[in-house]
Amino acid sequence: MSVARKLQSDQADRLLVIACGMIAREVLAVKEQLGLDHLDLTCLPAEFHFYPDRIAPAMDKAIAKAKADGYVNIFVGYADCGTGGLLDRVCEKHGVERMAGPHCFAFYQGMAAYAKIADDDMMSFYMTDFLCRQFDAFFMKPLGLDRHPELIKDYFGNYEKLVYLAQTDDPELDKVAEKAAKMLGLAYERRSTGYGDLTEELAGAAVHA
Repeated sequence: MSVARKLQSDQADRLLVIACGMIAREVLAVKEQLGLDHLDLTCLPAEFHFYPDRIAPAMDKAIAKAKADGYVNIFVGYADCGTGGLLDRVCEKHGVERMAGPHCFAFYQGMAAYAKIADDDMMSFYMTDFLCRQFDAFFMKPLGLDRHPELIKDYFGNYEKLVYLAQTDDPELDKVAEKAAKMLGLAYERRSTGYGDLTEELAGAAVHA
């Protein structure tokens, strides 16, 4: 058996999660927590959070490559994430499943819990552990707020509250979220969500692999 065929054979028994770079750390944490040794992870760029039109085409190529590499069991580590159903079409094309829900802010809270508060959160700006760690890189610099703080009202004037969805208990991340809320002139709320539905979804995908 050639090396390439041996690798393909090995990968046929594994589960590949193709995820958003924003949840990579969390996927790996759940993998360790549940002992999913047969789970492999690859990620699309986290910046696609700002360019949802890029998600579906990139996922289409990523799944096709994964199948060519020998993966049979593939799970999409994205919710719809602003693709307007286009990601679902890609999933249907390849016969794979994705995370349930409209976005990671929903599945972190758990879809049942999110459904109860979604309307009340319409004017809320969500942050996660990742967004706290990358606040400068994802918000301050790209939006020019570090150079032009007067733009805060233009970007965040319609929000009323900053909600920090905390996957872990990290005082340093709490400080970032609190500071961000104060800077943006928003009320502050912290919700300890853990990994929400991500744990159950990955466990389910692993069982079927």
